[in-house]
Amino acid sequence: MCILVDKFHNFGKTFFMAIQLSGDHPFENTPSLEAKALRINLNDNIYGTFAEIGAGQEVARHFFRCGGASGTIAKTMSAYDKDFSDAIYGSENDGRYVSESRLNKMLNWEISLLEKRIDRSKNKEKLFFAFANTVTTIDFAKKFKGHGWMGIRFQTKPDEPYSMITTHVRFRENDSKQQQLTLGVIGVNLIYGAFYQNDRPKKMLQYLYDHIDRDAMEIDTINFTGPLFQGIDNRVMSLELVRLGMTDAVMFGPDGNNLLPARELYKKNIIAIRGSFRPVTKVNVDMYQKSVSIFEKEPDSDPDNSLVIFEITLSNLMTTGAIDEEDFMDRAKLLCSLGQTVMISNFKEYYKLAEYFSEYTEKKIRLTMGVNNLIEIFNEKYYRNLSGGILEAFGKLFFKNLKVYLYPIIDPETGNIIDSNSLRVHPRLKELYNFFKYNDKVVDILDYNTDDMKIFSRDILAKIKNGEKGWENKLPEGISKLIKTKKLFGFKIH
Repeated sequence: MCILVDKFHNFGKTFFMAIQLSGDHPFENTPSLEAKALRINLNDNIYGTFAEIGAGQEVARHFFRCGGASGTIAKTMSAYDKDFSDAIYGSENDGRYVSESRLNKMLNWEISLLEKRIDRSKNKEKLFFAFANTVTTIDFAKKFKGHGWMGIRFQTKPDEPYSMITTHVRFRENDSKQQQLTLGVIGVNLIYGAFYQNDRPKKMLQYLYDHIDRDAMEIDTINFTGPLFQGIDNRVMSLELVRLGMTDAVMFGPDGNNLLPARELYKKNIIAIRGSFRPVTKVNVDMYQKSVSIFEKEPDSDPDNSLVIFEITLSNLMTTGAIDEEDFMDRAKLLCSLGQTVMISNFKEYYKLAEYFSEYTEKKIRLTMGVNNLIEIFNEKYYRNLSGGILEAFGKLFFKNLKVYLYPIIDPETGNIIDSNSLRVHPRLKELYNFFKYNDKVVDILDYNTDDMKIFSRDILAKIKNGEKGWENKLPEGISKLIKTKKLFGFKIH
C-alpha cells in the first residue's frame, strides 16, 4: 500500500486511465512516463518546486506536458549563470557546481521558500516537495561523458519532517541531447518513486531505470534519509546498486555514510587491500599497517593525498549463492569501527580493479595481497574472454604507477616462508612473472608477524558460530567485544 491516496477531480478520465495510473493494470507492467507524471499532478496535495541546473529543465517538462500541472508545480527555475546561482544558493568552497553540496543547498533553499511563501493554515493538507538536479553533460570533445547529482526532499504527511533521496548519475551516452532526455526520465522515476514506492526502496532502485537503457547511465551513489527511511542502512542500498548492475563499485566511509567513488579517488594515491574480512583479523590489519609503512617510504608518497581502501568483491559476498545482507553488515560494521573506508566492487579480476582506479587517478596505485592471490592472478582461465589473453590483462594491471605489496605465507607442508622469491607459477608463465618482479612491480612485505600469518578468518568464523573459545586474541583490539555485544556472525552465548 502506498502511503499516499490519490484524490481525483472531474478530469473526465476513463476507467483505463484510472487503472494505468495505479501501475497494476494487465495491459502494461510499467506505467508510462506520462502516467507517472499525471498521477503526481492529479494528486491535489502534492505541491512543490523544480530547480534544474546544467541540462535544461527536462524533468519539469514531463509534468507540464502531461497536463494538470497547475496544482502541482509552484515554480520551475534554472539558475545557469554561476554568479546568479551563487546569489541564490550561496557559493561553494571548492568552486564546484556539480556537487552534492550544491544539490543540498538547492533542496534546502527551495523548501524554505515554500514554507515561507505558502500559508500552511490555508493549505493544511499540502505535501511539499523540492526536486533539484545539477548536471554537466558530455563536452564537445566527447572526452568527459558527464555526470550529475539529483535529489528530492518531500513529505507524505503534512505535519511530518522531510525525507530525502539523493543520487549521483554518470552518463554513458555520447550525445548531450540524449543525456538530457535520460536525465528527464530518471527524474520522473525518482519523484514518482518518492511518493508511491517509498515503502520499498530496494524496488525503487530498479524502477529508476524504467524507460531507460541500462547502458545509458550508471547510478553509483544513493542515500535515503529522514523519517520514512529510519530503518534503512544506506550501505545496504549501496550493495544493492552493485548487485543490480547499476554500477561496478560503491564506497562508504568509517561513519557508514555512502561516498562518491569519483570524488574520493580523484587524483589520489590508492592502497587497496582485498579480502573477505569475515571477520577482519590481525593479519588483515598487519597487511594494512605494513603496506602504509612501505608506501610512506617511497619517494613523493604524499600521505596526505592518499587513500587506503578495504575492498570486498561481490563474488566474495555471494559465496553461499546469494548475498546475506546481515553477514555483509557484520563485516561493514567491524571495518567501519576500525576507521576504514570500504569498497564493494564487481571486479573479480584484479586488472579490472586497476582499470577502475585509473579512471580517476594517475597517481600511485598499490594493491596489497597475499601470495596465494598473486599466484591466482597468473591463472590463465580468468582471461579467456580477452582477445589478448593474460598478456592483455597484465598490460592493464601493471600499468604505469601500479605495484603489488606482497604479504608472505607459511608453506603448510614445510613450514617455510613463501614470498616473491620462492613462490611458484606455471612454468609457461615464469618469464612473464620474472619480468614484472624484476622491474620492481612486486614488493615484498618483510617486517611481518609469523604468528599473525597463521590466522585464517574462516577458522575464526567457525569458532564463533560453534560457540568455541580462543578466537578473541586473533582479532584487532575491540573487535571481539563488538562481535559479542552486537552478536555478529551468529555469535551466541553458550
